[in-house]
Amino acid sequence: MLVRELAEDGYSGVEVRVTPMRTEIIIRATRTQNVLGEKGRRIRELTSLVQKRFGFAEGSVELYAEKVANRGLCAIAQAESLRYKLLGGLAVRRACYGVLRFIMENGAKGCEVVVSGKLRGQRGKAMKFKDGYMISSGNPVREYIESSVRHVLLRQGCVGIKVKIMLDWDPKGRTGPKTPVPDVVTIHNPKDEDESGLAKPYVGKELEM
Repeated sequence: MLVRELAEDGYSGVEVRVTPMRTEIIIRATRTQNVLGEKGRRIRELTSLVQKRFGFAEGSVELYAEKVANRGLCAIAQAESLRYKLLGGLAVRRACYGVLRFIMENGAKGCEVVVSGKLRGQRGKAMKFKDGYMISSGNPVREYIESSVRHVLLRQGCVGIKVKIMLDWDPKGRTGPKTPVPDVVTIHNPKDEDESGLAKPYVGKELEM
């Protein structure tokens, strides 16, 4: 429901927190001002809509809007951006390369964009655009890969968009996962060793005898 409603405002996911008192729904978007509306009117409309649609009691659900820290690393925002580029009549290749470059400039480790459908002519085909490093198996996929799928209804038919972004490792956990990829091997410099096999003691100043 929110995907359809907030597509133009850079909707990029939702987080639901359930407390004994009420349910908090945090909407992540790139343009939070549009989500809130004039004097918070739109968010109030959305709140009542969600409450009636999902059968919440009066006043038991609250909606909040949160700004996305880096929209270049958000797959949902980029899929929507590509969708509007294609709806605007931009050439598929140009639109995809533009999105690809924007993602990589924002600090992603790698990305992949797949557009499939009737791109030119009557026969459907898929175009794949890749850049950087991408993993597709194992547990790190759950933490490192952000993916999103969108459909674009063009004049000649429906075109599918798939965006996959591989985040970079961030020890602070702000722009990427804290846990490093398990297959990365760090080789440290060897310590200086004497002929006897024992490490040399560190000597500061020579002692005066």
